[in-house]
Amino acid sequence: MSDDLERAGGGAADTAAARRAHMVERQLVERGIRDPDVLDAMRAVPRHLFVPDDLQHAAYDDSPLPIGFGQTISQPYMVACMTELLRVNVRSRVLDVGAGSGYQTAVLAELAGEVLALERIAALEEQARERLERMGYDNVSVRLGDGSQGWPERAPFDGIMVAAAAPEAPPPLIEQLAEGGRLVIPLGDAHRDQILTVYERRAGDFIIEQALRCRFVPLIAAAAGMTKVGPGEGERLEADGDGGDEDPGPWEEVGP
Repeated sequence: MSDDLERAGGGAADTAAARRAHMVERQLVERGIRDPDVLDAMRAVPRHLFVPDDLQHAAYDDSPLPIGFGQTISQPYMVACMTELLRVNVRSRVLDVGAGSGYQTAVLAELAGEVLALERIAALEEQARERLERMGYDNVSVRLGDGSQGWPERAPFDGIMVAAAAPEAPPPLIEQLAEGGRLVIPLGDAHRDQILTVYERRAGDFIIEQALRCRFVPLIAAAAGMTKVGPGEGERLEADGDGGDEDPGPWEEVGP
């Protein structure tokens, strides 16, 4: 979906595609990401279009990058790992909690039939929505909202991805999982390493899998309200956003 936009860039697009291919081989394949559809999605989405202009040179580095308002775009390995754990396909309806820049949303849109994304910071929500529309992702809906409450009127979901940490999985998200659906969420203390955890609904019960250590900013619950700020205002870490990885951390040593 992003190919036409990138082709318009000519030689620069070719260079970005080469950097992206190198990223996939060195950062993902060599660390154990195996799903061919996930690898294709990571090759397809132009990550450099989701970061600030002054950071485009670092778009394919092995680290998260700031996108404003105390938020980050996640490390490529973390995006691929969480996407692989979600196990979605073209028949899936997916909820992306913490859209941020829209990068993770775009990766999911390469795989799923429908992606709904929530972002609680108004400026980021607007940027992500406009960016994804411009790139031709017509299977995506983005709205301003409290991610901890999910999107009940569009439930159930075959996959729910949460890009912010919580002490436990929010009950509304658990309730919005379809039979066979999977919730991928970092669980643990907001100021220490967390565990990337998978909940899978099976016959009304849940199979729980702990995947790897990670580090994300905290998921803000409904009582905190939404953060409606404009560019340059109210920058903070206490908000769910794309990736939310506070720093590269130790995940690369503990991945599969």
